[in-house]
Amino acid sequence: MPDVLKAPLVVEFPFTRSLGPVQSAFLTGLREQVVLGVRTTDGRVLVPPVEYDPVTADELGDLVEVAPTGTVTTWAWNHAPRRGQPLDTPFAWVLVRLDGADTALLHALDAPGPDTVRTGMRVRIRWAARRTGAITDIACFEPYDGDPAPVTGSIGAFEDPVTGIVAAARLDYTYTPGRAQSAHLDALTERRTVGERCPSCRKVYVPPRGACPTCGVGTAEQVEVGPRGTVTTFCIVNIKAKNLDIEVPYVYAHIALDGADLALHARIGGIPYDQVRMGLRVEPVWTPGVRHPDHYRPTGEPDADYDTYKELL
Repeated sequence: MPDVLKAPLVVEFPFTRSLGPVQSAFLTGLREQVVLGVRTTDGRVLVPPVEYDPVTADELGDLVEVAPTGTVTTWAWNHAPRRGQPLDTPFAWVLVRLDGADTALLHALDAPGPDTVRTGMRVRIRWAARRTGAITDIACFEPYDGDPAPVTGSIGAFEDPVTGIVAAARLDYTYTPGRAQSAHLDALTERRTVGERCPSCRKVYVPPRGACPTCGVGTAEQVEVGPRGTVTTFCIVNIKAKNLDIEVPYVYAHIALDGADLALHARIGGIPYDQVRMGLRVEPVWTPGVRHPDHYRPTGEPDADYDTYKELL
C-alpha cells in the first residue's frame, strides 16, 4: 500500500471589528479593572453586556458596574491547554455569575486540580499585569473565600475609550487527500497535471475530487491536461500576505488548462500586473524541488477567444 499523503495546514487571519457604545464601555472598563454589565427593561443585569435585549430586542444602554467576585455556576476541567488559551497549565473552564449580575461569564479558573473545583465555589478576578481593553485583561479567576467585593462607582466614564479590537482567528489541522487528489499530487512531482473525467457528462476536473460535482457520480478515468492554459478571471493583490515573500502588487488568476473543464487558481508572473488580461495564454514555471508550479507566465500566443472559455468564468 502506498504511503498516505498528509500535511499540516494553518488557516489564519486577523479579524478586525469596530465596537458600539456598550461593548466599547465594557472593554474599556476591563482595561481600568472595572466590570460593566447592562440592565434590561425587566431589571436583569447581563454580563457580558449586549446591545439588544435577547428577549424583547429592545436597544440597551443602561450600564451597571458589578463586582469582580462571583460564584461558579458550572465548570469543566481542561487537562491539556492549547496554544493561545488563558493559562499554560491545566485549568478549569468556568461560568461565573459575578456579584450583581444575573448571567454568567465564561473564563478560566486557576486551580490546582479538578478535585478543588465545584459548582457554587466563590472566585474573584485576577487582573492581567498589562491591560489593553480586551477580555484577556481578565487573566483568569482564582478561588476566593471573602464577601462580595465593593464596586468603584465607575459607569463607563473612561478616557480614551476602546473603539475596536483585532482578534486572531486560526485553524490548525492535518490535511489528508483522497485517492484522486493523491494521484494529482503525485503527477505534479513529475511536472504533469492530471485530472479525472466524469463518465456521465465527460467533463474533466482539475484538481480531481473523486466525484463529479455536477452529476454526483464517481470518477476514475485519469486525463492529463495542459500544461498551457488561459486566464479566465483575475485579481490584483495589493496587500502583502504574512510569510509570503512576494512583492505587491501581483496578480492571482483563474486559469483554464487546455483540456480541463474547471479553472484552477495560480499566480501570474513574467508580465507587469497591469498587463494581465482575460484570455491571456500562459504556461507553468517550475522551481526545482517544489511539487507545484511557482507561477504561470505568458506563452506569447495570441489571446484566446472569449467563447472558448466563457463557460469557465
